[in-house]
Amino acid sequence: MTDEVGVITGDLELRTECDEHGRVFVWVRYAEADEWYRLGACEVTLHDVRDHEVLHRALLGALHRPRG
Repeated sequence: MTDEVGVITGDLELRTECDEHGRVFVWVRYAEADEWYRLGACEVTLHDVRDHEVLHRALLGALHRPRG
């Protein structure tokens, strides 16, 4: 569920950023599109910013899991 347009489906790309306080921000977009949409419900704060990559890979895995 995105903040701007609600639910989007299809071939999506994921972007995450982690600030110096461990706050993670998540965006998705349609594959190769210009506009990114924020996933406000996915906001988390990490205890260790080194966990950002692990969280990014987990979210990417959930986004691209096989349907079934």
